[in-house]
Amino acid sequence: MTETTATETTTTDPIKVDIWSDVQCPWCYIGKRKFEAGVALFDGTVEVEYHSFELAPDTPVDFVGNAVDYMSQRKGMPVDQVQKMLENVTAVAASVGLEYDYDSVHQTNTVISHELLHYAKAHGRQLDMVERLLKAYFIDGRHVGRIEDLADLAAEIGLDRADVVRSLTAHEHLAAVKADVAQAGAYGIQGVPFFVIDGRYGISGAQDATAFTQALDQVSAERLADGSTDSVSA
Repeated sequence: MTETTATETTTTDPIKVDIWSDVQCPWCYIGKRKFEAGVALFDGTVEVEYHSFELAPDTPVDFVGNAVDYMSQRKGMPVDQVQKMLENVTAVAASVGLEYDYDSVHQTNTVISHELLHYAKAHGRQLDMVERLLKAYFIDGRHVGRIEDLADLAAEIGLDRADVVRSLTAHEHLAAVKADVAQAGAYGIQGVPFFVIDGRYGISGAQDATAFTQALDQVSAERLADGSTDSVSA
């Protein structure tokens, strides 16, 4: 990750964590749970903002086949190898309380779901929408690539369904999605989840909770030591 410079902060300000993630990324949901566990162990306030990252922007909205078919075709891997890989990630997910159901997953293009996340952010509900979309995709077997289905999910967390349809139909937040993707490229982010802590440190992947706690503790200590936010490369 290249150097980034954050604006000046005080020791009492929340520590900002920017997270690049994709709705169809299994490690992003697992990483979310581990990050949340790490934050729970941290004696301070954390502010979280999610950013868009498209793992497979060429995926059709309605992929014909199941998750095994998709991975086998995309990665060129034997079916039995894909099945073992999915069994492994399902077991890891279960270790953090997530019951993945790959038999019900609807493989799809996620760009429109990222537009919804930006809509939800504009209405103060981004974190709720992130959780609902990940659960919808990995656990509930819901479709997260079509406007009507996404509007239903948005309504479940209290957003105005009709206005969501209007916004997604107009691609009101597509430019913001593309800006997030471009920022990820500028940072050198090649995979997700990727966590940027206070504009200082980058943490890649679904690390253990303690890794997040330690990073937050370090930033907090540095703030106390110097009272400002310096530029640090990850």
